Amino acid sequence: MTQLLLIRHGINDMVGQKKLAGWLPGVHLNDEGRAQAEALSERLRDVPISAIYCSPLERTRETAEPLAHVKNLEVRVREGLGEVRYGEWTGRLIEELAKEELWRVVQTYPSGMRFPGGDSMREMQARIVNELELIAAEHPRQIVAVVSHADLIKAALAHYLGVHFDLFQRIGVNPASVSVVHLSRFGPHVMRINDDGPLKLEVEKEEPTPPAEPAPAVAPEQVN
Repeated sequence: MTQLLLIRHGINDMVGQKKLAGWLPGVHLNDEGRAQAEALSERLRDVPISAIYCSPLERTRETAEPLAHVKNLEVRVREGLGEVRYGEWTGRLIEELAKEELWRVVQTYPSGMRFPGGDSMREMQARIVNELELIAAEHPRQIVAVVSHADLIKAALAHYLGVHFDLFQRIGVNPASVSVVHLSRFGPHVMRINDDGPLKLEVEKEEPTPPAEPAPAVAPEQVN
């Protein structure tokens, strides 16, 4: 089993301005976001993390770095953890986008949405799930921190919860929050969502026992 700590990056000015930052370069944590990253590293100080991964964008690197310093680990960058590619919507105000018909599609039918010149939402969900499972395969029986973005974490959680992707917007993932997913050969377990309190985790030493086959039903006339 691998335990994945899915961490959203800390807050930045684009969040406050309610713009879609996407893959814009130069979007850094603001003072509040840096404080969140430092607090996160303290919350996870006693958790036996074996590796730290993040998306290529500055705000995720800056969220991961204080934790890496505390744990004396390098931050490993993975392209597949990167933000949704919003294409022509990148950098635009959400207030303006909300007036467009496609915005309604994002909110009500995300599995049918492709951003103009960018990703489809279904491709994004497949990308993050594949990336997390590749990471998990590299770290059996370990705890791994993964710093990514809100929609990607929500999409992964929806997948592992068995929730239809069109309902993924119901899942809350705040800046610098931690969601915990256990991946094993017997399937996923979502242990925490959007957690901003202390985390105490231990890696199980053995794989969980698969569920037993149910006993055959006995007809009443067969009972002595």
